[in-house]
Amino acid sequence: MGPTPRRARRWRWASLLGATALAVTAGGALACPAGAAGTDVDFATHCIPPAVAGIPPIDGTTTGNVTVDNTSPKVGDTVTVTYTVVKAAASNPTDLALPADIMTPTGKVALGGAQSGAVTVAGPKKNPPVPGKAAFPSFSMTGTFTVTKAGQITLSPGDYNIHTSYILELDTPCTVITPPAPVSQTITATDGTPGNTRAISLGSASGDPGAGVTVSGSNFTPGATVTLAGRAGDTQTADTATVTANAQGSFSGTLVVHDKATTGIVAYEGGSWNPDKGAGPAAYVVNDDTPVPAGGQKLTTTVKAGTLSMSQAGDSVALSGVDFGQGGASTGSLDTVTVKDFRGGPAGWSLTGKVTDFTGPGARIDAGRLSWTPACATRPGSPSTCKAGSAGTVGSAGATLASTSDGTLTGGEFTVDAGLSLDVPAFTPPGAYSGVLTLTLT
Repeated sequence: MGPTPRRARRWRWASLLGATALAVTAGGALACPAGAAGTDVDFATHCIPPAVAGIPPIDGTTTGNVTVDNTSPKVGDTVTVTYTVVKAAASNPTDLALPADIMTPTGKVALGGAQSGAVTVAGPKKNPPVPGKAAFPSFSMTGTFTVTKAGQITLSPGDYNIHTSYILELDTPCTVITPPAPVSQTITATDGTPGNTRAISLGSASGDPGAGVTVSGSNFTPGATVTLAGRAGDTQTADTATVTANAQGSFSGTLVVHDKATTGIVAYEGGSWNPDKGAGPAAYVVNDDTPVPAGGQKLTTTVKAGTLSMSQAGDSVALSGVDFGQGGASTGSLDTVTVKDFRGGPAGWSLTGKVTDFTGPGARIDAGRLSWTPACATRPGSPSTCKAGSAGTVGSAGATLASTSDGTLTGGEFTVDAGLSLDVPAFTPPGAYSGVLTLTLT
């Protein structure tokens, strides 16, 4: 599984003033995950097939790529990292064909330059069928880290593990032979208003139920009692432990993780989670190794990720007419746009628009005279909450109509509307004028 392919949907809105009619065709671009793509890099990898396969370790070449959602963060910002194994060094170690959606990848991204450490990343249990002895398909893993220092920070693909859940629970760990691997992505962090720079890293991105994971932290309050806790999405699990930060605000402790629904680990000061006094979540996956009882059958199902898409309620909008010599506001309403985010990942989305000049009989109305008042509603039960863009000028430079933020789990269904107003100069020659408003979903 590689990153979701780029898809395109475009709407072009043509407004006619006077005998006004608005024709709609299409346009725009959509990508997942959103962000700045890194460079594909090759690195030597040592992979250990499961013992049951009866084959020796594999030394081969992995091709990796690291994508970030922000290449110019400020100190204290959280950066979302996506590590894609474009080409794995390992392959299906057995003669058995592996069915779809039984592979769960986890791994690490190495930080260098102004900030050191590692970012744990994890991917969904999603893959196409893999024939016996065939190469593993491409897959992507996502995690986050907090920027703690200004300067250039490099990101390199690191070790990764492919866990398969089919008949047996098997792991194929692959390590970088000469770490770190080549740099795939570089970001430049700047100083900002001092905020929460607490950060954590994990010794492993996955483990069996009841296994302990090492949690290391920095920039906590010296001497503070810090709670380590598992998270299942936005909910804290029963798995907790406490450590004490040293005089430098650092700590290293172990959290034993039992809950199989765990998606990440956090650390915080105080009696309960507080984003201003905590760090994380760092991605973590618990392998489901529940044995099948005698005479029983293990039943599994898969929730398949979908796409990010948008549709419109109609294909024409009529703006109100204005009088020659008077001019003023020619108003109307954007046909309702429905955004469906069924990807089930950590990325939010943004819907933006820009407009051309309005042309008519021997005259032109500048694009900067079109303004809108956006509105956005979220369908109940959606993991994300839609935020309307600011009221103001659309213009040829464009403006945001609506958006949702990145998060541990995002998605949902949303309806987007906007009031439109074109400020027509008083002595604009009579006739019909049209302009094109292009909406882009990313």
